[in-house]
Amino acid sequence: MYNALAVTGGRKAVEKTAIAALLGIAAMIGGCASEAQDQADAPASNRVETSGKSDVPLAEVPAEVLAAAQAAQAGFVPAEAERETREGRLYYDVEGRLADGSEIEFDIMQDGAAWRVVETQRDIAFAAAPSPVREAASAHVPGLEPTRVIESVQPDGVVIYEIYAPDGADPQGRKVEVRWNGREADLLTQEWAH
Repeated sequence: MYNALAVTGGRKAVEKTAIAALLGIAAMIGGCASEAQDQADAPASNRVETSGKSDVPLAEVPAEVLAAAQAAQAGFVPAEAERETREGRLYYDVEGRLADGSEIEFDIMQDGAAWRVVETQRDIAFAAAPSPVREAASAHVPGLEPTRVIESVQPDGVVIYEIYAPDGADPQGRKVEVRWNGREADLLTQEWAH
């Protein structure tokens, strides 16, 4: 028969070892709880700081903002607008329709005294995104079943695909962003600025 006391050096050694082990476990549990709390309290460093969007009646949107949207796309008719501050910069999101009836949104940023379109967005089907974009998103989230895909064209021609999928009870709780430059699809680890 195996004699634990003989192997470990007697009863007192066993008690000291047990106490040390319990103290070690308690420290680990406390450390994990502290680390989890630190993570919960930490800001989401991969997200853009924003004031949150607020609806703005079109009559209160500066004329220069509406002119920038209409100059970006011939035949654009604005329908609604939102205002927010992102990373300390003032933005208007102006949504409306094109002459063919399709919906489009312009993100317009104040740049000094001027306003400029920094992003043109439209909703698309996931199947309409380039194959490398779909592959990059699906590799990151196995079994991905998007509920919404926003195609965001930047002034330099780069396209950011904002892909939303269910997370628990929230149908758009998970967001994946993929940058497409026409040749390569890159999964973004930080939220795109615009």
